[in-house]
Amino acid sequence: MGVEEQPDRNQGAARAVRKTQHPLRNRAFRLLWIGNTISWTGDQFYLVALPWLVLSLTGSSIVLGAIEMLAAIPRAVLMLVGGAVSDRVSPRRILMFTAFARSLLVGAVAALLFLRELHLWELYFLALGFGVADAFSYPAGSSFLPSIVEPEQLPAANSVSASTRQITTLAAPGPAGLFIRAFGNAWAFLLDAISFFGVIAALIRLPDPPTPAVTAPRASMVRSIAGGFRYVRADVSLRSLILVVAVLNFAIAGPVGIGLAVIAKQDFGTAAAFGFLMSAFAAGSLAGMVCAGLVRHRRRGRTLLLAGAAIGLGVAPVGFLSRMTTLMPDLVLLGGVAAFLNIQLISWFQQRVDRAMMGRVMSVVMFASLGLLPLSLAVAGIALKVSIRGTFLCAGAMVFLVILLAASRRAVREID
Repeated sequence: MGVEEQPDRNQGAARAVRKTQHPLRNRAFRLLWIGNTISWTGDQFYLVALPWLVLSLTGSSIVLGAIEMLAAIPRAVLMLVGGAVSDRVSPRRILMFTAFARSLLVGAVAALLFLRELHLWELYFLALGFGVADAFSYPAGSSFLPSIVEPEQLPAANSVSASTRQITTLAAPGPAGLFIRAFGNAWAFLLDAISFFGVIAALIRLPDPPTPAVTAPRASMVRSIAGGFRYVRADVSLRSLILVVAVLNFAIAGPVGIGLAVIAKQDFGTAAAFGFLMSAFAAGSLAGMVCAGLVRHRRRGRTLLLAGAAIGLGVAPVGFLSRMTTLMPDLVLLGGVAAFLNIQLISWFQQRVDRAMMGRVMSVVMFASLGLLPLSLAVAGIALKVSIRGTFLCAGAMVFLVILLAASRRAVREID
């Protein structure tokens, strides 16, 4: 009897090792990570080239803002549709299709620049196309990842992905600017178009996620989206933490994104000061992303609540810190805790949600964050004119109150 049971114990131990190994040892995740890294690096060339091109053509910050808004609107409006489609169609195929569509759009702009036939309306169309693609690719990416890694690997996998993307954001824009200066915008757009084939090549070599068994007739798109909201509403922990996500993004995105520029202008008077402040926040974010993949999952609910409370306490005093020596450390800590909390929340959502509902629920999560971004920026712009200190105090109070509300739920406190 003992001889017969030994292989089962060995197999159980082997499974445990496989579940806890780093996701970069997982071939499927490694392929996707390499492909995404190539694509994210190419994106930095696009993100530098597009505003530079718009300002070169028009000299108008209003036109640049309109183009960026044209990408944000379909991203927010169609996000829920993208989540519902991800539950009906293979998220892997959606990611391939949207990457190919982006490549065609950017490649077309590059070709028009080479031919000197580019018109402004074509850049509006480019932004619109990217916004639509984002609305489908964002929930598809979050839905696809749990199908190629073990649930226990999700925090580390999300940490590696987010950290890598943050590193490309920090490291690539400078070389991209030098590249554009040397070779022009057309070559930068072409390079970005080619970079999308990195992720396409990776996705081609990966399998489709398993299709959930369907026993009932397929619901309409509207009912399918409504089903995602019902699923969230029925889960106390899920809806509480989605509310936390919404308030965190609303309270941080606008005040930090606009407020730091206002503080740098008013208190320090130089663009370099603004750059240092943004770098401090970005460096903290990178550290938080790395730490999120290293932390054990015991008493996760309490950890999430403490992190959220720390964010509220970190945001509130920003308007009162008038020296770089005090403001930069606060921003490092704020960026670090916010990134840590974001990775942990996304990973928990992916572990919590049924596979058949993954796309719809993740689209609700992303709508709660990205959908409120334009409103956060608009409200912050008005509030900062009234009072910088009051804006950050109110932002901190909002975060702290929603954390207290979440903490009042036993189901949230006991998340593990």
